[in-house]
Amino acid sequence: MDLESQLSRRERQIMDIIYARGEASVAEVLGELPDPPARGAMGRMMSILERKGHLTHYRRGREHVFRPTLPRQQAGPSAMRRVVDTFFGGSLGQAVAAHLAQRDTTISDEELKRLAELIREARRKGR
Repeated sequence: MDLESQLSRRERQIMDIIYARGEASVAEVLGELPDPPARGAMGRMMSILERKGHLTHYRRGREHVFRPTLPRQQAGPSAMRRVVDTFFGGSLGQAVAAHLAQRDTTISDEELKRLAELIREARRKGR
């Protein structure tokens, strides 16, 4: 079981903020969280994420600053899988099509070549 599936919706929101920032204090997460809970409740949630092994912290003055325990590259695949499953019924093709249909999506020739290479490789492996 991957660690991502063990997170509640609110815990995923907290982790998304911390990954986007690299690290964050309780106050910084509260400032970005939609419909934030009370400060004490937020501190408890972040402590729970630490006990679950998702976060670590260090002290900066009087506050704790939390960092993810896994690098973004390692956490990314399970987050991507969650988005594809949640919003696109598990269809990677639908997810990619939706992304490419966005007006502001730009993709370089180098990225297109890499994607074509990955598709060829997946076909060869029978995925």
